[in-house]
Amino acid sequence: MNAKLPAPADSVGAARDASSEANAGAPDAGTAPAIVIEASSGITFRLGDVWAYRELLYFLFWRDFKVRYKQTILGASWAVLQPVATMAVFTIFLGRFAKVSSDGIPYSLFVFSGLLPWQLFAFSLTASSGSLVSNTHLITKVYFPRLVIPISSVLVGLVDFMIASVILVLLMMYHHVTPTPGLLILPLLVAFAVITALAVGLFLSALNVQYRDVKHTIPFLVQFWMFATPIVYPSSLVPEKWRALYGLNPMAGVVDGFRWALFGTSTGSGSLILVSVVSVLLILFVGIAYFRRMERGFADLV
Repeated sequence: MNAKLPAPADSVGAARDASSEANAGAPDAGTAPAIVIEASSGITFRLGDVWAYRELLYFLFWRDFKVRYKQTILGASWAVLQPVATMAVFTIFLGRFAKVSSDGIPYSLFVFSGLLPWQLFAFSLTASSGSLVSNTHLITKVYFPRLVIPISSVLVGLVDFMIASVILVLLMMYHHVTPTPGLLILPLLVAFAVITALAVGLFLSALNVQYRDVKHTIPFLVQFWMFATPIVYPSSLVPEKWRALYGLNPMAGVVDGFRWALFGTSTGSGSLILVSVVSVLLILFVGIAYFRRMERGFADLV
C-alpha cells in the first residue's frame, strides 16, 4: 500500500511564495476602481467628440443616402426634377407674365441660381429637424455624440446639390453666360448654406424630441422662409435702408453671394452679407448650446 509522503517544508514555502508573486499584479476584486457615468454640469460643446466618431458619421451618412434612393423609380433624378419644375413655374408666371426684374440675367437662370442653394438648405433643414426622432433605436441603446445624427442628415443634401449643379452649368451654356472669377468662393457659400441649415436644424431637432408637433410647423417655416429670401426676386427691390436688416435672413446672403460669384451681380451689398454671417454664427451658437442642454434627456424623451 502506497502512502503519500508530505512535501518538504521548504517546497511548500517556495510554492506559496511563487503563488504570491503571480497574484501580486492582479487587482483585487474588492478594490477595483469604479467607473461612474453621469451628466456633465453646465453647457459643454465637446465638438472633438464628433471627430472621434467620424467613422460612425460616415456610416450614418451612407445609410441615409441609400435609404433616400432605395426602391425609387426615378432615383437620383428627383434631385433634378424638383428644382427644374419649380424653375419652370416661376419663369412662366413671374418671369413672363408678371415681368419680375432679374437684374439683367435671364429669368430662368436667375431663379435656378437661387433655387440651387435654397433646395440644399431646405432639404438639410427638414432632414436634420426630424433626425433624432427617426433614430430612436440608436439613441436609446448605445452612447455616441448625438450631434453626429443631425450632421449626417445635413450632409446627404450635398449629393442632391452636386447632381442639380449640372443643370445650372447647362443653363449657363444655353444662355452663353460665363462665370466670374468669384466662382472660386462658391464652396464657401455652399458651406455657409449647410451651416445655416445645421444651426436651425439643431435647435428644431432637440425641440422636436420634447414637442412632437414641431414637425408640423417645419413645412410652413420652410415655405415662409423661401418667400423671405430673394429667390424669385432680386434683393435690389428691398430699399437700401432696410438692406442690412434684411440680411438677418442668412439665406439672403447665401443667394446673393451665389449670384455674385456666378454672374458678378452687385445687388447684394457688403452690409447684407456681413449681417447674414453674424446672424448665422449667432444661431449656430444658440443651436449647439440648446442641443447640448437637451441632450441629457434624449434617451428618456425620444
